Amino acid sequence: MFALLGFFAIPACTDLEPEIRDSQLREGAGGVFVPGNPADALITSYKDLGAITDQANIYALLDQPSDEMIPPTRGTDWGDNGVWRSLHAHTWDATHSMVLASWNQLNERVFRCNQVLASNPNAQQAAEAKFLRAYFMTMVMDFYGQVPFRNVNEGVDVNPKVFTRAEAFDFITRDLEEALPNLPGTGPIATNSKATKAAANALLARLYLNKAVYKASNPAGPYTFDAADMNKVIAYCDAVTANGYSLEANYFDNFGTSAATEIIFTSAEGSVDNRIRMTLHYNSNPGGWNGFTTLAEFYDKFETGDQRKGGPGVPNGSEFSGLGRGFLIGQQYKDNGDVIINERNFQPLSFTRDVPLSGASSEKGIRVIKYHQSNKGQYILLRYGDVYLMKTEAIMRGGSSNVSALDHINALRQIRGATQLAALNEATMLDERGRELYWEGIRRTDQIRFGNFTSTWSYKTNTEPFRVLFPIPQQALDSNPNLKQNDGYK
Repeated sequence: MFALLGFFAIPACTDLEPEIRDSQLREGAGGVFVPGNPADALITSYKDLGAITDQANIYALLDQPSDEMIPPTRGTDWGDNGVWRSLHAHTWDATHSMVLASWNQLNERVFRCNQVLASNPNAQQAAEAKFLRAYFMTMVMDFYGQVPFRNVNEGVDVNPKVFTRAEAFDFITRDLEEALPNLPGTGPIATNSKATKAAANALLARLYLNKAVYKASNPAGPYTFDAADMNKVIAYCDAVTANGYSLEANYFDNFGTSAATEIIFTSAEGSVDNRIRMTLHYNSNPGGWNGFTTLAEFYDKFETGDQRKGGPGVPNGSEFSGLGRGFLIGQQYKDNGDVIINERNFQPLSFTRDVPLSGASSEKGIRVIKYHQSNKGQYILLRYGDVYLMKTEAIMRGGSSNVSALDHINALRQIRGATQLAALNEATMLDERGRELYWEGIRRTDQIRFGNFTSTWSYKTNTEPFRVLFPIPQQALDSNPNLKQNDGYK
């Protein structure tokens, strides 16, 4: 099956993960695809979601270029030839390793979904495969603006056709609409790791909210939001609500094992430990990799009393109870209340507001913890808090509703313990999405839609508008002449 994927990159740079061996799909004589067991193949496609839980590649492209995350180099740690810094500074090019790896990972996953669909699945299996294909293809469309597509019986001598961004949008939304009737109507549970009607409706809402971006003649905008599209967003969001979803009273319960009302779609593969360790200091409990932090400007968007801001852990005798939730700033403590010592400089470990992009000492930067080591749940891919705010934004952009966008957002803020807003505009809407959804892999797409992705912040001074798309990896261009490099890249 990997021979069929030769168009993505040279084999040494293609993501070949161990779980692929679970697939029963195989290549027959003469390059003819021989269907396997669709149930086994579908299991592999679900396992493929685990790649998103890594801190590199797909997740890095989702969040590192945004204003909510910075990957400081600390001595030689997190240097990696500048791949992290270039994502934050918007200086990547067509040879960037994570741009290539994400391209390979996502397109391979789309192809494996094609194989499920070519293996005589039943109606529900086909619907689940179409949802997963839509999920992976959406990220290809969002990242790169072009989507290669290979049928299962096409050999390596056939150059895959390439969907434009607008064509990909139509293909993806059609997949989801066709899948909807045959997906189960499962309500919220903490381990919602299979495709459901709610998951398809949430993804459709996200697609139509961003339709103006995906259909724009200029990827950098300006974008024109059609009221009819906003009404579709509202309808899809309402369909999710109708499946029993609602806002969680305790924000951080969403990321634990007791989540009850918001969890739409999760990955049972991979590990949420990456989200914990990628930010925690070496001397924290548990020990971390001392990597990513947030920016003080982003942290300052939160007011005191907002649940989502979190705070230090309260020692209560249980393991990891000293580890806070939300934003970790200032002096850090062990679970028994003792001061944590930074063994790099033998001083009390106190996280600072300031953090440089390079040359950072080990205590620099505000850390972020949403999943907690004491009760970590499954990795969330779609959550009702996002759906709720998509509806709010759609109302703000002209969609029809018997509730104003301001009243809708203030209802959320009341539950989260934040004060009421007096007015709502694009800036306050984007800020609220940041407060609700930080570090959940949504910020880059949000900033592009709101038109401030090419503004400046912190150590990001590059304002080149073409950065709203990543480049097509050079190896992909070399192997498929149907691909064209995105404007602005060499």
